[in-house]
This record gives sequence, C-alpha cells and structure tokens, in this order.
Amino acid sequence: MNRYNTEQKSGSHSAVSSTANTRLSGPWLIIARAVWLALIIPSLGLFVAGLPAYYQQLQTPCVGPVTCNIAGALTARGLQALLALGISASGYAAFYTIFWVIVAALWCGIGFLLFWRRSDDWLALLAAFFLVMFVTTFPGLPTSALALIYPALDLPTTLMSALGQVSIGAFFLLFPSGRLVPRWMGVFLLLLILQTVSSLFPLTSPFNANTWPGWLTALLDVVSYAAIIFSQVYRYKRESSPVQRQQTKWVVFGIISVAAGFIVFGLLFVGLFPEVNQPDSPYALLQNVYPLLTLLLPLSIGIAILRFRLYDIDILINRTLVYALLTGILATLYVCLTVGLESLIGLLTRQASQPVIIVISTLAIAALFQPLRRRIQNLIDRRFYRRKYDAARTLAAFSATLRDEVDLHQLSEHLVAVVEETMQPTHTSLWLRSPHNASSTFN
Repeated sequence: MNRYNTEQKSGSHSAVSSTANTRLSGPWLIIARAVWLALIIPSLGLFVAGLPAYYQQLQTPCVGPVTCNIAGALTARGLQALLALGISASGYAAFYTIFWVIVAALWCGIGFLLFWRRSDDWLALLAAFFLVMFVTTFPGLPTSALALIYPALDLPTTLMSALGQVSIGAFFLLFPSGRLVPRWMGVFLLLLILQTVSSLFPLTSPFNANTWPGWLTALLDVVSYAAIIFSQVYRYKRESSPVQRQQTKWVVFGIISVAAGFIVFGLLFVGLFPEVNQPDSPYALLQNVYPLLTLLLPLSIGIAILRFRLYDIDILINRTLVYALLTGILATLYVCLTVGLESLIGLLTRQASQPVIIVISTLAIAALFQPLRRRIQNLIDRRFYRRKYDAARTLAAFSATLRDEVDLHQLSEHLVAVVEETMQPTHTSLWLRSPHNASSTFN
C-alpha cells in the first residue's frame, strides 16, 4: 500500500467522522426538517405573493428613500427616459419581475436540492436555509414591495430577513466541519447576532445600527469579515481533512469569483459606461449583471456540500489563473501595440489611423497566444502546483533517458527511482520476466 492510498483513506475517514458530527437522526431529524419547512414555506409564499405588488410598484414613480429602495424602481424622470427609448413602463416592470423570479428560482432550487439530498445533515440544512432566505427576504425585492402595501407584514419580513443574515454568518463560521474553529470564534458569532438583532429596533431607536456612528458600523463589519476569513484559513491549515479542504476551495472560489466580477464590472462601468451608474438612467438595466454573478455562490456551495466532483476544483483554479493572467496581458499588449503603431504612423505619415494597424495588432496577439499561454502555465505550476510541476519534469527527464539507455538493469533502477520520486510509495517492487520464464526483482 503506498502513501497516497494511506492519505486517501485517512482523509475519507476524517470526512466521514466530520459528517457524523453533523448528522441528524431520530426525533432531532424530524424536528429539524419541520422547523426548516415552517420557516421556509412562509418566506417563499410571501415572495410569490409580493410579485404582483412588485410589478405594480415598478410602474409607479418612486418618491423618497423607502419606495426608491425597491430594486429597479425609477422616479418620474426615469420612467420618462424609458419612454423616450421606446420601452414601456409595463414592459420594464415585466422584465424586472421575470428576472428576479429566475434568480430566486436558481437560489431556491439549489437550497431545496440540498434539503432533498442532505436534510439529515444539519450543516447542509443551514446552507439550504440561508440560500432560500437570502433571496426571498432580501430588501428591495417582492417581499419588501408587499410590506409597503400591507404594513402589518413589515415585522414578520424583517424577522425573516434577520434570520437569513444570521444564518449566512453562522454557515461561514461553521463550514465545513460544523464546529467553531478556533472555539473562541463563538464571540464573533454572538457579535454577528447582536448586529442583526439591532436592525429589528425602530430606525429612531439608539439600539438600531443605522443610528450608530458610521465608523463604528464599518469597524464591526470589518471585524466580522476578518473573523470569518481567519477562521477559514486557520481551519484549512490546522484541522481540515483533504475532502474538507476541497470543499473549502469550492466555496472560496465562488466568493472570489463573485468579488472579482463585481470589481471588474464596477471599474468597467465607471471608466467606459458611466451612464450605467447614473440615477434614473435606463442603462441601469446593465447592473443586473451583479445578481447574475452572485449565482456562482450558491452553485459553489451546492457542489461543496453535495461533494459532486470535488477534485475538479484544482483544475478549475489552475485554468482560471492561467487564462485570467493571459487575458490581462494580451489585452494590455493589444492596447499598447495599437496605440503605439497609430502614434508612430501618425508621426511618419501625418495620417489618421488605418485598419491595417488593427490587423497587425490582432495577428501579433494571435501569434503570442500559445507561447505566452505555455509560459504562464509553467509559471503557475511552478509557483502553486509544485508537486505536479516536479513530477512532470521528472517524467520528461525519464522519457529522454529511455531513448539513450540500453542496459536493462540501469533502466530498471531509473524506473524505480522515478516512481519513488513522483508517487512516493512506502514500498516499490519491479518484476521482470526473463527469457527462461524466470523473474527477477528490483526493490
């Protein structure tokens, strides 16, 4: 048995024991499922019931911070700008309503899938809970529009929104083992609960976080996020099994992808399309790219908890690093090459830019694509995947040896050395059949 198999078995044992720690059975399982359904079904029902109210609200000019806080709501000026573009208010409202129905269906679909497949695991139940509650109780969506029409629903919707926020923080502090690591992370979980409870007080109350100094609120948010990051890093390095590390990679990959997408599109809108960020601009429809980006988060959490092709994340991270760097470098080279050639030709010929410059720049980038991709791949493998890089280099050297080595004994020793270096087994034996049906062994 080699070392790889031993590590794999020990990792599987750790994962099984971790799952057993979060496993529910008997009366606790029935109670957990009942509580989950008792909280989720009303929340989902209010979201669906609020769709007509949301549709009507988008066709009505918003006035004040309360009505204008509805996602997609426009003032009278914004609705007139839509009409100038030939877009009716009803068509605009229908688009937004259908858009959020699709987004909510995807979030809730993954949540209900986790409930169906892993409802006997309370950590999976917690993840399913926050996936459904987050999108159905998020401020500014149909549930909020329904509360504007029926003020009596304001308190229940606020309570459900608070539960959803607490469940998010609790999940990231407990994932993937179901334990607080280190144990004193319970202090930050309590802080998160207190912050959320403060939002339940009236806006004029000194206990409401909105009345606190801005620097204090920002500090508490930074402390909460830093605690979650520290907990995950500490858990990954000190306590996680190999399977749990793969689960963490999936979730972190989803979070980083969403954050990177927000930054890239934010800079793109500010630098190239500032109209998107203008109030009452019809081009604000392009901001719907942000909710679409957030879909990566429930998808990555679903894969991590269901453990569907966990080890594909290493390939995915590798490809993402390579092609992100490649795209950035080639885009920069293309811009520099195009601007440089235009300036040079302008100085020499005193003529405006010519299509041939774009053709030359495109051909140069196409010629650089494969060589640059190979160099970046080698750089990423050498820096982040050292074991894979060393194994590939060892195998390449052995392939070269095969072409020159003719002595069977020397070749056998080389083969055993390569196996020990790349696979690192606890014991290695090589059996060769002799011409007289005898066998010899190299250990």
